[in-house]
Amino acid sequence: MAGREALVAAKWLLVLTALLLSSIVVRAQDNEREVAASGEGATKIKQDGGEKANASGEDWEEDEYADPFKRSLHWEGWVEEQLEEEHMQDSLSLLLAVALLILVVITIWIFKLKRCRVMHETGFSLVYGIIIGLIMKYAGEPVDTTPMSCDADKNMSSPPKTVFLEVKNESYAFELKNKIFKDNEGTTYESLLLFNPETFFFVLLPPIIFFAGYDLRRKYFFRNIGLILIYAFAGTCISCFTIGSLMYAYTKFGIETLPAGTDNLVQCLIFGALISATDPVTVLAIFHDLHVDVDLFAMVFGESVMNDAVAIVLYRSISAYSPANESASGFDFVGVLKSIGLFAGIFAGSFLVGVLVGLITALFTKLTRIREFPLMESGLFALMSYASFLIAEAAGMTGIVSVLFCGITQAHYTYFNLSEDSKKDTKKFFEMLNFLAENFVFIYMGLSLFTFRYHQWKWGFIAFSFLAILIGRILNILPLSFIANIRRKNKIPAKFQKMLIFAGLRGAIAFALAIRNTESEVRQLFLTTTLVIVFVTVFINGGLTTVSLQFLKIDVGVKDTPDEEDEKEEQAFQGTSEAGLVRFSQYQATGVVRVWTNADRRYVRPVFTNRGPPLTTVFPSSLRWLAKLLTGPDVQSTKQGPLGRGDSEENLVGGPTSLTFNEEETNNEPVEASQM
Repeated sequence: MAGREALVAAKWLLVLTALLLSSIVVRAQDNEREVAASGEGATKIKQDGGEKANASGEDWEEDEYADPFKRSLHWEGWVEEQLEEEHMQDSLSLLLAVALLILVVITIWIFKLKRCRVMHETGFSLVYGIIIGLIMKYAGEPVDTTPMSCDADKNMSSPPKTVFLEVKNESYAFELKNKIFKDNEGTTYESLLLFNPETFFFVLLPPIIFFAGYDLRRKYFFRNIGLILIYAFAGTCISCFTIGSLMYAYTKFGIETLPAGTDNLVQCLIFGALISATDPVTVLAIFHDLHVDVDLFAMVFGESVMNDAVAIVLYRSISAYSPANESASGFDFVGVLKSIGLFAGIFAGSFLVGVLVGLITALFTKLTRIREFPLMESGLFALMSYASFLIAEAAGMTGIVSVLFCGITQAHYTYFNLSEDSKKDTKKFFEMLNFLAENFVFIYMGLSLFTFRYHQWKWGFIAFSFLAILIGRILNILPLSFIANIRRKNKIPAKFQKMLIFAGLRGAIAFALAIRNTESEVRQLFLTTTLVIVFVTVFINGGLTTVSLQFLKIDVGVKDTPDEEDEKEEQAFQGTSEAGLVRFSQYQATGVVRVWTNADRRYVRPVFTNRGPPLTTVFPSSLRWLAKLLTGPDVQSTKQGPLGRGDSEENLVGGPTSLTFNEEETNNEPVEASQM
């Protein structure tokens, strides 16, 4: 029965999709004719009393629109037409994206009914994006939309961001859009599908990265935190400089003609940084479905999450590199030190912003009764989380790093202060945002394969990049795993190391970094290469994950139910078992990780949540006032009296107030989040 429903749904979906695409094609053809008609009379603007032209290219009669009122009405009408046209194009673009997302969702549903693991949802998004991009590329005819042009001062080193055009004693401002190349060709459909690259960084990437931190399986992540940090920092740097150096060597061989500037070492390192960002979503989905060993899952997931943050900071640091002597052909030591300092400063600053915003949210949700209003509580949680991204970006740091650590902090502290409704709502809300944003990015990747106008198809460079990535991945995983196993009690098996190498897929972060700047032919080559790498790794590596697990004889079907020892460990995590806390600390790596684990359980958690030992036992007697100040309202002493006069919680929510406890009870028994 389920199979019949899926088949009927698929048929109707195909019909609706065909009708939708037909309407888009018809409307786009109308736009094509309108644009062509408006561009027929385009003329150049001459500085010294030459031809006069309006925005549509029509020559004005000498006395036509001499009246300022008529001229104003004419321009208002033209502006209204342009706004309406842009509004229609934006609507068609978003409609196409929504239709493709609907197609992906229903396809995933059908495959889940059939219990078929042929491809992850991101693979379907890529396929549909490629198909629609192919249709958009060749369904229409190229249109000559030659704009009005004027000659600028030849001594200008860079184009201005804003150009002012004076027509009939009235000035109009035009903003810089993009660089135009001589071989520029495209169709009307292409203009409908090219979104601003900043959309990825400010709209699509934050929910993806935040959910990665918020949905973290904390127990297994922190159990392997030392190894994950080694892979993320040292491993990503090794991968970046290995790939960059190998690609630089390839450009020096002169095997094929490459765009000017490709043989620059800094440019090659920029490519190494952006392509070092891994995104094993397909592999992790299969790991989850097959119940692969939890430690292997934590290694792959944790390394990819932290790797993205490090790769972005590396990309920015290398891009900002500038030698003190501009004529220097090689590395400048001072410039290198500045880049290293920039890397450390950006990462540390972004980390602090994310953690501070998370801690502020945790304190606010602990010390107030906003949990009585789950809608406002969830809304505040979402806004504060997104604010961490914006604060870091506004301060010149990296919002991706900030929102990642904000998500980890929110999961570690704030989550336990939320009401039960808000816990469920925030998890589901960010899971949905992550699903839609991630699939939209992969759809856009597929579209970009055909709709991006300036691809640089250098097959030698693209093929060699695969070899460089493989070498970089091997030099990342194997040596660092060997070093980690020297002191690690729970050794990393060779089969896990091989699987970590195989799981180095590329995805959303690499694409977002590559498409952010395509103003030169070198950067266009990087984008083209990144797209090909993403497609190959998602389809080949993702499709062969199950086969690789069988070949490496990695156990699947591992139960994730806690046994007696895990139960003690979880009790230690909640601060309710002293013996379990000792065992948990012993399991962790020695040194800084164990010290932090003990400090977090004994001191930090009680401050920012209502879990763990009472603050009156944590703080010294001289700071008893601070302990009372940081104690949540649900465990405050009844000596403080009612909450308010006329506007009590009972009056506001129409129910009884939350329970309060006397001071002796507070000192003896912690209050769990579920009791709030």
